Amino acid sequence: MGRGRLARRIGAVLIGMASACFAAPAAGADEVDDTDTAAAEADPTAADRSGGFGGPSSVGGQIEEDAQPSGPRPRICAFDGVLRGYYDWKSYLDSCKGLQIAADYTFLHQRVTDSLGDEEATAGMFRFYGTWTALGRGHPNSGALVFKVENRHTFTDTAPLNLGFAAGQSSVTGPPFSDAGWILTNLYWRQRFCGGKGAFVVGVVDVTDYLDLYGLINPWTAFQNLNFLTNPTIASPNQGLGAAVAVRPDPNTYVIAGVADANADPADANADVFDDGELFSHFEWGWNSAPERFIFDNVHLTLWHADRREAAGVPQSYGAAFSAAKFVGDCYMPFFRAGWSTGGASLLRAHAAVGIGRYFYRHGDLAAIGLSWGRPFGDDVNDEYVSEIFYRFQVTKELAITPSLQLLVNPTNNPDEDVVGLFGLRIRLAL
Repeated sequence: MGRGRLARRIGAVLIGMASACFAAPAAGADEVDDTDTAAAEADPTAADRSGGFGGPSSVGGQIEEDAQPSGPRPRICAFDGVLRGYYDWKSYLDSCKGLQIAADYTFLHQRVTDSLGDEEATAGMFRFYGTWTALGRGHPNSGALVFKVENRHTFTDTAPLNLGFAAGQSSVTGPPFSDAGWILTNLYWRQRFCGGKGAFVVGVVDVTDYLDLYGLINPWTAFQNLNFLTNPTIASPNQGLGAAVAVRPDPNTYVIAGVADANADPADANADVFDDGELFSHFEWGWNSAPERFIFDNVHLTLWHADRREAAGVPQSYGAAFSAAKFVGDCYMPFFRAGWSTGGASLLRAHAAVGIGRYFYRHGDLAAIGLSWGRPFGDDVNDEYVSEIFYRFQVTKELAITPSLQLLVNPTNNPDEDVVGLFGLRIRLAL
């Protein structure tokens, strides 16, 4: 019964969204693909524009961002000659085989001023990922296999993923740094259609790659606290089986809808997603100034629903989220994000966040600050507040160092502390 239910939902999403796409006017069919290169050249944070899919943290978005030059005056050029052969080989694979590959290693250390448990957490993550365009390479209706393998490991008893909880706050201060070990987080087919105005994905997906996006959502290059990444009022599942469709009825609007396994666990290779048919469903309508500005000038409304998870003891939940971001002068990115939920499947009942990012193109640096308010589930709980500020130093094209400071105010489970400070240091090497 679970298998049939999942199949019916996926089928309904694909048929309904494809119908909407084919009903859209044919003008501008190639706009999404034709503007990708120009947008990437104008902005080193540009993400994959694959038919409305792919935020900065997706496979395509991360590869595209890392491929851009760090700036006209890199701080250190020592690796340029050493790695030229490697980059030439990657260019050959891309141009001749349609295969884009990349790897990175990210180290994260965090320390809190007060905790109910451990006061520090240190972790590392190795990722190997890529996209193989197997069908229609160079054409709007291309088909590609997207993959990503990760090794998540910790050097301390507590992982950054859980350090905020140890400090008594509902915030996740270091996603997705955990001790999950080797996991497969992407293995899906992405198919564009309608001349590039639409695309669907099906397979092992990460819904946060295309759900409730904006330009500072990447935990490897931007904010660390979940309050400024994926909305904490959305019960986004872990990576697992799912499908979604995106269409662009006109150059300024888009629609995304999909389903995913609500009990997904990439660390459990024996998990059977068809046992219970418990699903996470989402729908999003958005506006942007142009297709190539998909994550930069973006206003959207997201609706979601999570089935009751019997074995996990989580009730049926649903909610809504709103996000607005504007790239001003291709330099400043102010944003406002909010959400509401019921049922208890998400981290927070209500949430609002505001902030601004500043891109420095001389070296490829990024600075940002965010302020958020959150209301946890439960009776007689305090409203929680979070602030985060960081500066990402792009030392070389491959190496970035990001010190950060988070302030956790009114931690619900640590009432003796009004403010807990969290100092972070992230180092990322991308090849």
